[in-house]
Order: sequence, then structure tokens, then C-alpha cells
Amino acid sequence: MMSRMLGTVSMGVRAPIIREGDDLAQIVTDSIHAAMKEGSIIPRDRDVVAMTEAIVARAQGNYVTVDQIARDVKEKLGGETVGVIFPILSRNRFAICLKGIAMGCKKVVLMLSYPADEVGNHLIDWDMMDHHHVDPYKDVLSEEKYRELFGYIKHPFTGVDYVEYYSNLIRECGAEVEIVFANDPRAILAYTKNVLHCDIHTRKRTSRLLKAAGGERIFGLDEIMNAPVDGSGYNASYGLLGSNKATEETVKLFPRECQDLVDDVQARLLKLTGKHIEVMVYGDGAFKDPVGKIWELADPVVSPAYTLGLEGTPNELKLKYLADNDYASLSGEALRDAIRSAIQHKDGSSLVGQMAAQGTTPRRLTDLIGSLCDLTSGSGDKGTPIVYIQGYFDNYTND
Repeated sequence: MMSRMLGTVSMGVRAPIIREGDDLAQIVTDSIHAAMKEGSIIPRDRDVVAMTEAIVARAQGNYVTVDQIARDVKEKLGGETVGVIFPILSRNRFAICLKGIAMGCKKVVLMLSYPADEVGNHLIDWDMMDHHHVDPYKDVLSEEKYRELFGYIKHPFTGVDYVEYYSNLIRECGAEVEIVFANDPRAILAYTKNVLHCDIHTRKRTSRLLKAAGGERIFGLDEIMNAPVDGSGYNASYGLLGSNKATEETVKLFPRECQDLVDDVQARLLKLTGKHIEVMVYGDGAFKDPVGKIWELADPVVSPAYTLGLEGTPNELKLKYLADNDYASLSGEALRDAIRSAIQHKDGSSLVGQMAAQGTTPRRLTDLIGSLCDLTSGSGDKGTPIVYIQGYFDNYTND
């Protein structure tokens, strides 16, 4: 019989509300220490401590205002007619950014991808699109044509008609607005040569296509607020990507320069516990909702900083494959011992492509663990912005 029955355990750790200027490394260490003292955590080597990006950015004071966004947009894109293409449909993630963008332009030509945005928020149902013989790979729709074919569609989770919501927001900021629907980024060049592309994970391709097709001022959302404006926060790597609404006039940026933070927390935990604990910062997980069809990852990366032991991908054997194939004739203790022996005799070389590893998940460790953390902490009122994980690097042989 195994001496330890639990494998991976993920625990949300409560912490104080973080404010700008707080010593986050000390707060995280103190929160873990408090959980240890009450008996909730008994630390082991290769445990993982993760902090949500929100508390890192809050401690950094990494915020920008809509006025600062407007100034940066106007300076970079000229302040006249600007094509704003491929934004995600989100009041939290994009609406305040759009407010600042609109304040920096005279006219916004807002080009929305369809039937859904990049992270899966749907404007149009696929069946409706097929019914009307609309080809998303080549058809460019005006707002009038979109309304004629599809009417006024509200998001199933938020109840918002984002076409109407974004249009009204732009007008309220004093800019004209024209809405078009297309999936080829080059379609925007029929309206303006000055383009701000707001896609996250396809941004390099979009930029390349627009520049090759004759675009003049071409910027990505990662290039807006990538340096301070009037003393603002900034993110040199990601700009406005990964930002979240803070107030009606400000957004919190994705945290910057946080490698020193995770290394500091690791050193403090080693001093406190005598154990080598891995540490990371996490944002959105990378997973898809089967009902709403939303792919969660609206941040540019799952983890902007992590300690060295979290580099790489899993290298695992599929136990059910071994049980059904190599050891199909065994059962009970003999089967357990054979599988344990197979795991123990892995030599560290990559198992990619081997039949005994098929069906395992060779994603990056930080993406897998970050997704686990995001689901553990949630996005609401749990009050657990720190996640403590044990047993993630265990396997069937560990007692």
C-alpha cells in the first residue's frame, strides 16, 4: 500500500488587499508562513507558489489613464482617421482602452473579426452565418449588412450588444465611428492607412501583412503605453496587452519586470522553510469554455515571470496505455510494480513521439500550472491571490 494517497493539491491562500508600494515579497512570504502555522501547509521541495498578476501590477502601481492613452495614440497614429482592428469583446479588457484610443482620433474605423473575436466571444452563430451564405474568409460586411443579416445579438454571458456598445462609447468620446466586419487585416486599408491592431496572439502576423500591403502608421496594442506618458505606468514588452479595467478612467497594465520578485520570494521561502520552492506570476489560464466557447487567454502570456525550475514541459508516460498494452496480462501488485518500474527507468530523454507517451500534454509547465492557478483563485471574491501547489512534480513512484 502507498504511504501517501494524495497527488497534486492546489490551495488558494488568503492575503491582505494589496496597495501600491506594498512589499509584495514579504506579504506573500508572511501569508504562506501563516498558513504553515495553522497547519494548512507542510512545505516540501518542489512545491510551487504562484501570485496572480493583478497583485503584482497593483503593488507596482502600474496604471495608466485614458488621457495618457489618448496622447500616446494621437502621437503615434496621427490623430485623424485610425483603423482599430481585431479588438476582443470585453468591457473589462478593452472598453476603457477603446475610450482612450477614441479620444486620440477624429474618426475610428472599428473592424471586428467574425463570427467571434480572438478569444472566442461570438458575434454571430456559425449556423446563422452558413444560412446566409456568408464566407468569413473573404466577405467584408458593413454594419448595415451585419444588422440586416443577423440583427441585434447580445453576448450570452454579459447580455451586451458589443457592436452597439463600442459604437456608442467611441461617439461619447467625441470621435466619429464606422463599423466593418472582416477577418483579413488588409481589408482595413481601404478605409485608412493608419492602423492600430489589437489582436493578442496573432499580432506579429497582422503587423507584417499590413506593412507589406502598404499600411503607413501601423502599431499594435503592445506598442501603446510601452513607455511612460506624463509619469504614467507602462509595459515595455506588452503595452496595453493584458490590461484590465481599474476605474472608468484608468486601466491596470500587465506587470513588468517581475523576475526579481519571483527570485526574491523563492529566496525568502528557502530561508523560512529550508525547502526549494518554485515561484511564478500567473495571469489568464489557457483553456476553453465548452458552453460560451471562450478561450480564456486574453493576456499576452500565462506567466510573465517564473523561477528556473518551472522551465520546460512534462515528460510523462501514459499509465492507461501501459496498463492496456505493455502490461495487459498483469493486475494488482504486479501491475503496480511494473508500472512503477517503467517510470523509475525513464532516463530523462524526451518521450515525445513514443506510443507510451501519447495523450499526455507536452505544453509548457508554466502554461499548465498557470491554468491550474487561475481556476483555483478564480476571478471573483475568493480573496486568494496566492496559490500553493504540492505534488505537481510527483509521479506514481513517489511515497
